[in-house]
Amino acid sequence: MKPGPRRTPVLDRPPVRRRSLLVLWLLAGGFLLFRTTELQIVQGQEWRALAEQQHRARGEVAAPRGSILDRSGIPLALSHEAFRIGVAPHELKDRDQVSAQLMEVLGLTSAQARRLTHSDRRWVQLPDRYPPAAREALQGTQGVYVERELRRSYPHSDLARGILGAVVDENGSGGIEQELEPFLRGVPGSRIVARDSEGRAIPGESWVVAAPVPGGDVVLTLDRDLQEIAREALENALEETGARGGDLIVTDPRSGEILAMVSLKDGSANNLGGINTPYEPGSTLKSFTVASLLRMDRVSMADSVDTADGRWRVAGRTITDVSAVGKVSLAHALRVSSNVGIARVAERLSPEEQFEGLRDFGFGVPTGIQLPGEASGTLRNPRAWSRQSPASLAIGYEVAVTPLQMTMAYGALANGGLLMEPRILRELRSPDGRVLERFEPRVVRRVVDPVVAEEVNRALVEAVEDGTGTRARLASFAVAGKSGTSRATGPGGGYEVGAYYSSFVGFFPADDPQLVVFVKLDRPQGVYYGGATAAPVTRATMEAVLAARRPPLDRRALAAIARSQEEARVEAVRQEQEAQRVARGEAPNVGGSPPLVLASTPSTARTVSALSPERSPDPLWEAGPRPRIHVAGGADAAQGVNGGDAISGAAREGGPPGVQGNGAASGSKPVVGLPDLSGLSPRTAARRLHAAGLVVEWEGQGLVRSTRPAPGALLNRGDTVRVISDGGRSRR
Repeated sequence: MKPGPRRTPVLDRPPVRRRSLLVLWLLAGGFLLFRTTELQIVQGQEWRALAEQQHRARGEVAAPRGSILDRSGIPLALSHEAFRIGVAPHELKDRDQVSAQLMEVLGLTSAQARRLTHSDRRWVQLPDRYPPAAREALQGTQGVYVERELRRSYPHSDLARGILGAVVDENGSGGIEQELEPFLRGVPGSRIVARDSEGRAIPGESWVVAAPVPGGDVVLTLDRDLQEIAREALENALEETGARGGDLIVTDPRSGEILAMVSLKDGSANNLGGINTPYEPGSTLKSFTVASLLRMDRVSMADSVDTADGRWRVAGRTITDVSAVGKVSLAHALRVSSNVGIARVAERLSPEEQFEGLRDFGFGVPTGIQLPGEASGTLRNPRAWSRQSPASLAIGYEVAVTPLQMTMAYGALANGGLLMEPRILRELRSPDGRVLERFEPRVVRRVVDPVVAEEVNRALVEAVEDGTGTRARLASFAVAGKSGTSRATGPGGGYEVGAYYSSFVGFFPADDPQLVVFVKLDRPQGVYYGGATAAPVTRATMEAVLAARRPPLDRRALAAIARSQEEARVEAVRQEQEAQRVARGEAPNVGGSPPLVLASTPSTARTVSALSPERSPDPLWEAGPRPRIHVAGGADAAQGVNGGDAISGAAREGGPPGVQGNGAASGSKPVVGLPDLSGLSPRTAARRLHAAGLVVEWEGQGLVRSTRPAPGALLNRGDTVRVISDGGRSRR
């Protein structure tokens, strides 16, 4: 066997090779040393930050959301602290003791508490939220963790939900909550939250690093009491008429402030139909047709209008009145809401003038209210009109308006011709209460001069006294207003068979208006005319406002108006008595014998000398039976004098007032007997006194204890009654 090649021992390898291996080992060691140094020193801070990031996270601290208040500072929406409570059972030192503590503080049963403290789970969260007192009692208990949350609440439930909106996922949704989201929300803070190895937050392990800045407070023009009154009045109307929904708005015509706004539809108050649901108004628009004619100097209120037989054919369409009235003045045509009369006289306006007149009153454009979702309505340019359009527009068709637009337009008539921008915001305040911004009244434009406004208003007073709006009359003050009835549209856009909108808008006192009240009912069942269904709601609202403890009214001005109107009324009756005596050939009255008293509302008697001589009975197409008023003490009496019979029935509404033979005991003024109001709520007592034509002063709070004068006293209308409460809880 041939031997193999001889291997050279390692020790025998050449020195060069050994040195090469040594260099390689040194280089590898140096690299490892360099890398280790880089990781520990150079990149160490980054790796430590990454490790910390895996065990800690930055979170947001919600800022307390600002409150929303009514005009008097009553909270309508506010945020409050609530606390979530969780238990880590494995961290508890004495589970039975903690169970007893949870039972005492949180009101848990023994079984509920034991399920928390004796659970095998790592973490148990209670579903409810608890008040700050619970946090204070449980703070420091090992294994029990308390986490703060901010909850949004509405103390008056859905009283003003459509206006306020809501907060969904910490963001405003609808209404003021959405419109002023950045201001109400504030600036969130930040915190560091500890996390376990699986990235889950460790309860109770967090640190605030930047405190949140609370949101500001918003003060609205709304009056909480008036909002309640409006809501109650509308709910009652829907129940009584079977209407599907409706809107009720109360404004101050002098400032444009919205004092109450309620929209109900299918039992829900979450919508805001008052600003986002246009409708064809019908007869309530006739006032602005007449105002435009007067502004353009095309007619006077005394001009004769021929309504013929109550039918007028124009451009292939026949416009009708329910009852023919023949030749009447323009004022009379407006009073009885004659379609033919108003449509015929509107021919004196060019299409452009008619369009501009309605546009100037705010129709067809948004009002600018500080709420989201406002609709502009529909008022087409004359270029898009048909031959029928001028007549249709004159009586409130081929135009769609929102309830708020109609309310503000009547406010312009009420205040002497100024269209005001509607205001829902009164102030913006900082969290510490400082006023940051105050919203002042803003005039959009002058629509008509005061003389024109006054002429239209006189006709609107007549409409309430002796026309289509008699069911809106008040006992103590003259009311100006107009009713409207129009066909309702269906889902497809066309008219729905047998469906109507009924509306009424009025303002009072007519001599110096302080409130405008708009009412619209959607599809009332049975009787659907605005004068029969919506007008009583307007009156009920006005009566309730007058009966409120602190209404946003100038009571001194109201008292002065009441005194002035009563004096005018007495003088009118005296003059009528004198005229009758002269007609009978008797000597003039110089001895102050008791005058005859008109069996009508005081407001009718007040204005008897100012009304048009055309007072013959008219069958009014929007007239219905006048409701009787239930007066304190259980007696049903009219709003007239001495408990005289109510004027009821369509045939009697349009006729002249009758004569009541039993005069006032005082010999110069009608009197009323002061009823016993003991035990009644302030609102009920005040409403009954106002219905009797008396002025109310208050002393104390709660249920009525007594009155000054005492029950049974004979008082003149316009006299003051002092209502004394006993401090007991008031029932509304």
